[in-house]
Amino acid sequence: MIFMTMRKPIITVLGHVDAGKTRLLDAIRGTTVAEKEAGGITQHIGATEVQIQVIKNLSRGLLEKYKFDLMIPGLLFIDTPGHEAFTNLRRRGGSIADLAVLVVDVHKGLQEQTIEAIEILKSYKCPFIVAANKVDTIRGWITEKGSITDALEKQNRETLEFLDTKIYELVGQLHSKGFNSERFDRIKDFTKEIPIIPTAAKHGVGIPELLMFLAALSQKYLEKKLEVHTEEGCKGTVLEVREEKGLGKTIDVIVYDGKISVGDEIILGGKNGTIRAKVRALLEPRPFGEKGNDKFRSVQEVKATAGVKIAAPGLDDALSGSPVREYSEKAEKEISEEIHRIKIDSDSIGPIVRSNTLGSLEAMIKLLQDRGIKVMKADVGEIPRKDVLEMESVAQKDRFKGVIFAFHTTVSEAAETEARKRNVKIFQNDVIYRILEDYENWVKSEKDAEKKKKLSFIVMPAKIKVLRGFVFRHSNPAIVGVRIEIGKLRKEVEVMKKGKVVGKIIGIQSEGKAIEEAKAGMEVAVSISGAAVGKDISENDELYTYIPKKHFAELESISGEFSSDELELIEEIRNMEQEKAEA
Repeated sequence: MIFMTMRKPIITVLGHVDAGKTRLLDAIRGTTVAEKEAGGITQHIGATEVQIQVIKNLSRGLLEKYKFDLMIPGLLFIDTPGHEAFTNLRRRGGSIADLAVLVVDVHKGLQEQTIEAIEILKSYKCPFIVAANKVDTIRGWITEKGSITDALEKQNRETLEFLDTKIYELVGQLHSKGFNSERFDRIKDFTKEIPIIPTAAKHGVGIPELLMFLAALSQKYLEKKLEVHTEEGCKGTVLEVREEKGLGKTIDVIVYDGKISVGDEIILGGKNGTIRAKVRALLEPRPFGEKGNDKFRSVQEVKATAGVKIAAPGLDDALSGSPVREYSEKAEKEISEEIHRIKIDSDSIGPIVRSNTLGSLEAMIKLLQDRGIKVMKADVGEIPRKDVLEMESVAQKDRFKGVIFAFHTTVSEAAETEARKRNVKIFQNDVIYRILEDYENWVKSEKDAEKKKKLSFIVMPAKIKVLRGFVFRHSNPAIVGVRIEIGKLRKEVEVMKKGKVVGKIIGIQSEGKAIEEAKAGMEVAVSISGAAVGKDISENDELYTYIPKKHFAELESISGEFSSDELELIEEIRNMEQEKAEA
């Protein structure tokens, strides 16, 4: 007989470093504890459980207003705010996080790490709610604890207008990232718009609305995903690998389906393949006020959804972000396949990616693939010297692909030395958004430099007209005034008339000063060696730069650099030279 029940949705909190993520989590815990509901809040390993009755008590009037009927058992908040915790909450094809709270400073809007969080949420297809935090710092704000709905009624017109301005700036920023959003109390269809809930985490303002909407939306739109098999073997994810005194290496696991008991055999991912282990102990935080010297207490069994510390032999090489299953040959095969899917080792011409956890490695690979970059190798751990040697040969084929990404991990001293010696680029950062931005800026800068170098050797198309009344010298060299009709004229290029080369530009002057290049519309004096006025050139003549045959292919490769007039001029010069050659 299969026992099915609805589990608590798993919620994670993301945002920029100083937007108030930790304070918001503290406010959720503090508000719910203040409700004094028996068993209303429970500390798990790596997570906090908020019972549904607490949410109902906090948002009683709001539930009636929005016609929500909450049936789920509560919410499970991941205690560690941040992207790394989120990416480690992974399962095949997505994240075990059901919903995310994106915390934004109401004054600053989307910042660097907020944009990174949005990129990750988008790649994992994880729905989210926005907490527009720090509304209490708006000038004139009257602090009213609890519901933001009640607090808004107490504010003066100027304060509300300022808040509206900031909310709609945020709406615009989210729209530019591909999301429609609106203030929570103005939304007509929650399937089409992301709710923005103003909050003041410092005072617990907006927490009732935040909890209510998280519960209601997860229940309404994620009902199937919340079904769990209470009597089946566990399914979970390693949130963190920790050394615990007297226990050795332990794993903090979020169990999102089934149950786990002491004595069960489990299978999970390790640095060198799968790890099969027998559960020696299941540990939970000791409840506040309970007697005992240890910070943990032992339990015999844990059911989804919950966070638990697992002590077992052989966990030294356990991988954060790895799936955890009750042992079976099928589970071992699936986890092995999953690790090999993420830890890439291919023949592709592409970069090497290393990170500190399986989850953050997967997130990095996803974002690179979204940008059309195929990864040659991806693994967990420090960057070794061997990676640099491998990338040197890739860089010889394509230097923009022969690079190394070190996300949330270190670079060995030997690798750093070798990279400098062999000119292999290593992009290292703890922020995905920044590491990708650094790479893209480097590629752009290098390509611009390449283009500039290439352009300096190519003869550019130019059409010039000899001005009447501006012959300064007839020959040796001829010096005349010209207007640049189309294109760019540089020194050391030959010019022709009707397809025949008449001389070479050896100098250009504008307002008495020597210049290297003259652009369309400029009137300048040019020195032309090998030409004589009256014999080879005359006033009102139209002259063209002579472009060597091999340069036309180069010009085509950078055709995007030219205007339509310049492109037509290139063809005109090509035809002119061809006709002259055939004559």
